[in-house]
Amino acid sequence: MSYRILWPAMRWPDGRHIEESSVPGHSAEFCERYTEVTEEQWANCDAVVSVNDIPEEYRQKMTKCRIFVTPKVGFDNIDGKAWADMGIPLCNVPDYGTQEVADHAMALMLSLMKGITFHTRELKQDPRGLWRPALNPYGKRLSACTFGVVGLGRIGTAAVLRAKAFGMDVVMYDPYRENGAELSVGIRRVHSLEELFAQCDVVSLHLPLSTATQKLINAEVLSHSKPGLILVNTARGPIIDLDGLYEALKADHVQAVGLDVLPEEPANPDHPLIKAWAADEDWIDHRLLITPHSAFYTPESVHDMRFKGGEVIVKYLDTGGLDNCVNQQWLTNPR
Repeated sequence: MSYRILWPAMRWPDGRHIEESSVPGHSAEFCERYTEVTEEQWANCDAVVSVNDIPEEYRQKMTKCRIFVTPKVGFDNIDGKAWADMGIPLCNVPDYGTQEVADHAMALMLSLMKGITFHTRELKQDPRGLWRPALNPYGKRLSACTFGVVGLGRIGTAAVLRAKAFGMDVVMYDPYRENGAELSVGIRRVHSLEELFAQCDVVSLHLPLSTATQKLINAEVLSHSKPGLILVNTARGPIIDLDGLYEALKADHVQAVGLDVLPEEPANPDHPLIKAWAADEDWIDHRLLITPHSAFYTPESVHDMRFKGGEVIVKYLDTGGLDNCVNQQWLTNPR
């Protein structure tokens, strides 16, 4: 049987060959935006792939659709219960950028601890006069540091293994992981954020965004930080209260921060923290690195993101096998 699989808001400009190759023998249909999708396409698609949620006005037209895949890790912008109420499983693609994001977390940590961007900028100003190896204000021996991870999922585990390879003492906090999860990768466990922040030289965030995790890292948590703490976030921007982070940096509760994600993207130039960083104010000099939600990106990870969504769909339509379903708790009567 041949299925019709719809990409109603295709985001990649370089052709459709990856998506087409992921659903061999089936009809792959592409539109640039929802308004270009015909009534017939909405009504007769067997599956849909979209980074963003599909508005209700279109969702109700999808009378044949049996599965919705969002080709990314995060699904906080999609109403999983609404899809479940329609009998449609919502699935994500959680494994396309695991290595890349863990690598990026390490890169932010290393750039701050080893002064990479700091030395580069200083030497540009005066290549001779600022040729001073000891100028790096945050240099630390990695094997003498404690690395903390919040969230021991796929990416958190990958980050932990990288930190261990540097010889760091590693500790985790994740109230949702079963007892002994930390033992399987040879690390320690704590049972509160305050305990984690109090003993770590570096804390890296690797947890999903939800109502429970929004602004989880706030001024109160950051006030418990070990002196000299470096905080890294490659997960979701709203997990950190940016106002609280600004105050923690000003109060020296946090020494330096590496952010690949922000609560508002692109960055809000009017936020006090972003404004101080952009203006190179003295107090924040070399204390904040920002990258544009790029931790996931390599050509290989983009291929996997685009390909794996089709794989999940074909498996489900052909066999009923359901991978990476994230609305299972509400899905009582699938189509």
